[in-house]
Amino acid sequence: MASRASKIADPAVRAVFDAYPPEVRGNLLNLRSLILETAEATEAVGSLQETLKWGQPSYLTFKPKSGSTIRIDQVRDEPGRYALYCHCQTTLIEDFRELYADAFRFEGNRAMIFDAADAVDDEALRHCIGLALTYHARKKAGTSLK
Repeated sequence: MASRASKIADPAVRAVFDAYPPEVRGNLLNLRSLILETAEATEAVGSLQETLKWGQPSYLTFKPKSGSTIRIDQVRDEPGRYALYCHCQTTLIEDFRELYADAFRFEGNRAMIFDAADAVDDEALRHCIGLALTYHARKKAGTSLK
């Protein structure tokens, strides 16, 4: 996992990943890779910025501003759990829940929650990430969010 962490350009972001407990660090690095790979493979996304928001690794589309910010982090006070957070004023978590109610666990209108020991459906997760990274573009175009 260290090889993935070494590819993080922003030293502040790298420090956050380095500080995660080992039981979730690898999962969060895998989630980060899925976000970056999905952004690269999705034509409408354009440039993606990796930064910190609220102390959490965050991924923002900025040229064009096609999507909603994705944040990832360990779940506070729940060892072995981590999450993908979306802006609570979007319909993203609601959409993900409608599409993948049996595949993922959700928290309100803001997060997908994962256990470090569980296998994750990468294909379904890539779809959700793609929906988040194109949220504004699809909303503006009036196309389906699914």
